[in-house]
Amino acid sequence: MRRALILQSVFVIAFQGLLAQGPDHPTLRLGSPAPDFNLPGTDGRTWSLKDFAEAKVLAVIFTCNHCPTAQAYEGRIKKLVAEYRPRGIAFVAINPNHAESVRLDELGYTDLDDRFESMKTRAADRRFNFPYLDDGPTEAVARLYGPVATPHVFVFDAARRLRFQGRIDDSEREDLVKNSDTRNALEALLAGGEPPVTETRVFGCSIKWAEKAESNREWEEKVHREPVTIEAADAAALRELRTGKSGKIRVVNVWATWCGPCAAEFDDLIETNLRFRHRDFELITVAAQFPDEKEKVLRFLQRHHASTRNLIFGGTDKYTMMEALDPEWNGALPHTLVLGADGEVLYRQTGEVDFLKLRRVLVPALNSLAPWGGLSPIK
Repeated sequence: MRRALILQSVFVIAFQGLLAQGPDHPTLRLGSPAPDFNLPGTDGRTWSLKDFAEAKVLAVIFTCNHCPTAQAYEGRIKKLVAEYRPRGIAFVAINPNHAESVRLDELGYTDLDDRFESMKTRAADRRFNFPYLDDGPTEAVARLYGPVATPHVFVFDAARRLRFQGRIDDSEREDLVKNSDTRNALEALLAGGEPPVTETRVFGCSIKWAEKAESNREWEEKVHREPVTIEAADAAALRELRTGKSGKIRVVNVWATWCGPCAAEFDDLIETNLRFRHRDFELITVAAQFPDEKEKVLRFLQRHHASTRNLIFGGTDKYTMMEALDPEWNGALPHTLVLGADGEVLYRQTGEVDFLKLRRVLVPALNSLAPWGGLSPIK
């Protein structure tokens, strides 16, 4: 058993080095009273400790939208709530992440970021059966509790003294779980005893403290300095783009500088690229303009920091372009395709894109190629 625990600790350190808690954010010590909070919930209420005064035990879970590990535990948290709330245990989930400190490329495994409006969407979509509160703007509550990663559980007894802090269990994959530490702690406290394990390491995405926002801005400035290029593509090249087996998930956006809706959504397209480009993903823009307008198109792309693969149709017959790229396209702009690894069309949209809907196509498609840690958290 001791050897297994040591190996597990090595695994956590090797794969999640960011989890080591620094002196600026110490984790609440066992026996400490529960720090109070006054936080908005996705249900429209403001919640504080007094709202759970009647509970025999209180479990405070720091979690978030964007983290794949946190997503993998959402269903298990709901099961715990359904099982233990009738027995007098209260649960509350708190998002500790400062939204501006979550870098775009940290959103490559999620449909939603950690902003409060996105939290409302997640709570509604997943039918959370527990309060989901936002501490992101100030992180004042997170600094009192000191969570290390998402998810991180703090369990308090009837006197609201901390009796357990750590993981929910020992594997993101539910079928591999051997030790259900939070469940064991809850059972022990309900029985009037001591949890068999009072502290564990945690595994997941590091807390996005507000101090990280400045480094994120520096990263964005670096990205904006990346070179922007454009190349001509004839009908044959577009046909190959549409039907070829790339091994990636591709977003192909057909647009024009004179198209108002195209310009309006272009920055969101670039943001989509920054979210997913570290995965098996490629964004390709196709300017539906004449070859002699290439310099005008390039200037637009440079203003929008489009360090993507950018094409301009190399001919003058727009109908040939339409037939080559997508025979089902009626010619209206913008026009967007999501192509699977084998060239199959996963999504087609003529007109402005609903980017939440787009991400909900992209994430499972990307996970089917190379899921993070074997997870497919977006369902």
